[in-house]
Amino acid sequence: CYLLEETRRLKANDREFNQQYNYATNAIKTSKYNVFTFLPLNLFEQFQRIANAYFLFLLILQVIPQISSLSWFTTVVPLVLVLAITAAKDASDDIDEKWMNVQVGDIIKLENNKFVTVQIPVFLKNLGCQTIERDLLFLYGCSLQVICNYLLLYIFPGVVDCEAPNNRLDRFTGTLTYNGQKYSLDNEKILLRGCTLRNTEWCFGLVIFAGQDTKLMMNCGKATFKRTSVDRMMNILVLCIFVLLAIMCIILAVGNGIWEQQEENFTTFLPRQDGVNAAFSGFLTFWSYIIILNTVVPISLYVSVEIIRLGNSFYIDWDRKMYYARSDTPAEARTTTLNEELGQIKYIFSDKTGTLTQNIMTFNKCSINGKSYGTETEKVDFSYNPLADPKFSFCDHSLVEAVKLGKPEVHNFFRLLSLCHTAMAEEKSEGNLLYQAQSPDEGALVTATRNFGFVFRSRTPEMITVMEMGIQRNYDLLAILDFNNVRKRMSVIVRSPEGKLSLYCKGADTIVYERLHESCKRLMDVTTEHLNEFAGDGLRTLVMAYRDLEEGYIEDWKQRYDEASTALDDREEKLDELYEEIEKDMLLLGATGIEDKLQDGVSQTIEQLSKADIKIWVLTGDKQETAENIGYACNMLREEMNDIFIVAGNSAEEVKEELRAACLKMKPDSNNDDVTIAKGILGKKLKVVEDEPVNGEYGLVINGHSLAYALEKPMELELLRTACMCKTVICCRVTPLQKAQVVQLVKKYKRAVTLAIGDGANDVSMIRAAHIGVGISGQEGMQAVLSSDFSFAQFRFLQRLLLVHGRWSYLRMCKFLRYFFYKNFTFTFVHFWYAFFCGFSAQTVYDEWFITLYNLVYTALPVLGMSLFDQDVNDRWSFQYPQLYVPGQRNMYFSKGTFAACVVHSIYSSLVVFFIPYAAMYNTVRNDGKDVADYQSFALLAQTCLLILGLEMNYWTAVTHFFVWGSLAIYFAITFTMYSNGMFLIFTSAFPFIGVARNTLNQANVWLTILLTTILCVLPVVAYRFLLMQLQPTINDKVVRQTKASPPPPPRRTRIRRTSTRRSGYAFSHAQGYGDLMTSKRFLRRPPAGRTAAFSPPSRSTGFLPTSRSAGYSPTGRQPNHAQAETSLEMYRAVREA
Repeated sequence: CYLLEETRRLKANDREFNQQYNYATNAIKTSKYNVFTFLPLNLFEQFQRIANAYFLFLLILQVIPQISSLSWFTTVVPLVLVLAITAAKDASDDIDEKWMNVQVGDIIKLENNKFVTVQIPVFLKNLGCQTIERDLLFLYGCSLQVICNYLLLYIFPGVVDCEAPNNRLDRFTGTLTYNGQKYSLDNEKILLRGCTLRNTEWCFGLVIFAGQDTKLMMNCGKATFKRTSVDRMMNILVLCIFVLLAIMCIILAVGNGIWEQQEENFTTFLPRQDGVNAAFSGFLTFWSYIIILNTVVPISLYVSVEIIRLGNSFYIDWDRKMYYARSDTPAEARTTTLNEELGQIKYIFSDKTGTLTQNIMTFNKCSINGKSYGTETEKVDFSYNPLADPKFSFCDHSLVEAVKLGKPEVHNFFRLLSLCHTAMAEEKSEGNLLYQAQSPDEGALVTATRNFGFVFRSRTPEMITVMEMGIQRNYDLLAILDFNNVRKRMSVIVRSPEGKLSLYCKGADTIVYERLHESCKRLMDVTTEHLNEFAGDGLRTLVMAYRDLEEGYIEDWKQRYDEASTALDDREEKLDELYEEIEKDMLLLGATGIEDKLQDGVSQTIEQLSKADIKIWVLTGDKQETAENIGYACNMLREEMNDIFIVAGNSAEEVKEELRAACLKMKPDSNNDDVTIAKGILGKKLKVVEDEPVNGEYGLVINGHSLAYALEKPMELELLRTACMCKTVICCRVTPLQKAQVVQLVKKYKRAVTLAIGDGANDVSMIRAAHIGVGISGQEGMQAVLSSDFSFAQFRFLQRLLLVHGRWSYLRMCKFLRYFFYKNFTFTFVHFWYAFFCGFSAQTVYDEWFITLYNLVYTALPVLGMSLFDQDVNDRWSFQYPQLYVPGQRNMYFSKGTFAACVVHSIYSSLVVFFIPYAAMYNTVRNDGKDVADYQSFALLAQTCLLILGLEMNYWTAVTHFFVWGSLAIYFAITFTMYSNGMFLIFTSAFPFIGVARNTLNQANVWLTILLTTILCVLPVVAYRFLLMQLQPTINDKVVRQTKASPPPPPRRTRIRRTSTRRSGYAFSHAQGYGDLMTSKRFLRRPPAGRTAAFSPPSRSTGFLPTSRSAGYSPTGRQPNHAQAETSLEMYRAVREA
């Protein structure tokens, strides 16, 4: 069994050998059931609802004739109906399974933009560049070279020995044995499941792990049963109802015993059976009343709940305002059991890339020699440039004129941008360029220089070719001073065709400014003002500088550089010293402002959700700088915050000290005492971390390696306490498993409903862990969507999902439950009072037909109408006042206290419904002197009063009017039909009460009694709510009052402007190592003629990674049309946050 594996061995193209180890297949099941487990698992899940188990027990009681006064089918039919409807709904929700017929040891071909569904090492791949031989197959990782002979892969005899399946995404160890020689395999040579192949047309690889053994799936966790807080609350309330039911039945059973003991006159005409005494009669009566009073927990409650949820799910599916036309993607409620939970969300856990951002960079503004460009509104026409990208846009004609006039500083600025990068250009036909850039920033900059006349055409390890204003120029590339997170800059040293030596540098302003010549001080002050303006607009900024070099100096420096590059000891330190030596006394050229495009409406959505007191945590696999900048761009992090804490400790003790220091700064009087309080129900104690008020607003940014320590048992509460004090929390460099652990931590210790939203396979774990999982159907495949409860195409739709659909669903469900419990308690308590007048004989007040039809026909449609159409305010007012969402978070509409109020209200109403008609009918005669005080006339009057009790409806529509008045019409039609002469003649035994309806309801005093009863039931409630609205109005009361006084506000389309002066460092998603690659000749290796496929020993290099965060760039960011792939400039995002 693979669970016991310590190492794994497999042979390529040898399924018979590999199958003996029973390795997992590539079948991935996202469903909870299969054909064999559906019935037992679904029934087990349904009978976890205590009410369903109760009705099963009730069914057993009803087959005992001594205690049952109702037929058994009155329970079995609705029970089977409920179970069948729920099972059918669960089955339809669960039909989702994706798999691929691939096994361990297979060699498979992957194509560009296709998702990796297994875990493989890459053997070879195709670039298809014209700068080298076409269809060149070259080494990836192991230097395998094959001369265009795919058939060799089918007989490839390689053997892989590697680690056993595990969830570590950052490491892999193994060896590949071929022709008696071993080659190392590490994490850089592995493609993980969920990655996307980028920047190469195709590649071949060997399947090492498949299905549930892949690292991604081992990080995903199991699919769990999700129940709403309303469901959990109902289970608790049903237990309370059982206690109440038992108490009532005990009282009535004791009453029966006393009656049997003291009142023995009735035995003369109703003798007892043999062996039955007063005590035994009381025992049987107890069970009889258990059956009669079962309506206190009506089984139709669950059917109604499922119908309401289904209806509200359709509203989400049909909402045209959540439809994304660009990708033809509607919103979808993938489950129909969690709608009302959407109205109670307190914490949102969001992925970053693809969820908050589009990962698209655009060149918006620049500053050159002290002049700012990009402030106009009219777009520049680049049609004069035949090599321009038609999708690029810029708004400042003066910059184009400066380029055309040949201003030296402007030309030098764009020359720097066209040379100082690590991008690659693919030109399959004249003028049709595809840039493969290592980061979106570089793609944006290189595309901008292309449009302004400085077109990067191609590169080799020794040369960069640029078309400058229509003239092709070749620059000798002498060195690339690579980027890293400490340097925050990169430089190139080039020799122009005229022989001039120059160093071009771009990077973070704070870093570059320290290395400028003293003569740049005035220009630096002006450029700084422009940088502050760019930062205020939310743009990412870079500074450009250059330095002319002497031939003699560069020869000496280059010799020392080559020696340092090959040094075995302290190589990085020696290179850094050389970089520092040459990157000084530079001259400032200018700066750029690049917009990192968020998805439309992200900032507004976050602002609205924050006003609704929803806390948003960002959990991303990207680096800290990336995460922080997105936080500022989304307005989650702001300069006005009192402080932003960075937790980056490398040990448990350091992390603990950083968390403790942050906590003390936010709340100086805090101590090290236990921050939890014990909460529990029925003796079950739970630890809960309560919210602690702090003065001011704070943010928290924590790295993945620090988070690993913080999530350990001794420190998790300290992490949660500190994080919950902060307005914004950003976790960066986190693994999929850590995402799920953070979500589970909040679920465990906070009394709050959580929602996780993401778009990629690495978000599946947190989507499954949260109470609600939302999938973004974007460019990262469908795995997140398949594991989600709700899905749509854009993050901005989340505010409509929560503030409109979620709030309405919760409001409707709570109102439904309050009214349903109220009407059924009132219905049942009338039986209780009647028992004191019928000798506790388990006699019902109403006839069996009314009992059968009360919940199924008479009250079903009005309640459903209220639960499907009612709303306190419309969607515009919901957006205008996000604070309306807060009562749902606090369970203000339905709680144990609300339930107790329903019980008290029901007791009062049942007393009125029973005793007012009783008093009105007592010793009363008709107009013609005949007696009307018979039992059935009283029952008819009581049930009519019960039915006419009004609904609390805020939003009346034609449908609700039809439901309410139609149900009353149906009641009277059925009542007159059941008590008619015709029914008596046809079914004499079933309808014995001939003429009761017409003889009773034609009396004026009966209608006056109905009116009096209704007024007495409703008046106290109306008076109480009126006083409450006047003395202690809620936010809902205030908004509803305003909606009646003014028209709805127009939809808001405001753009949030950042006022931050914070500027980001260089190359937002740049990774170290590409400078070494560009000058190493490894990415242009030509296969020697006449050689067959063979491995060479492993080298120190990393190789050109087809799944790194490289990118071909396009301002639109749309997926390429394969028919136009040669002419499109597209930005491709690679391995997402893994």
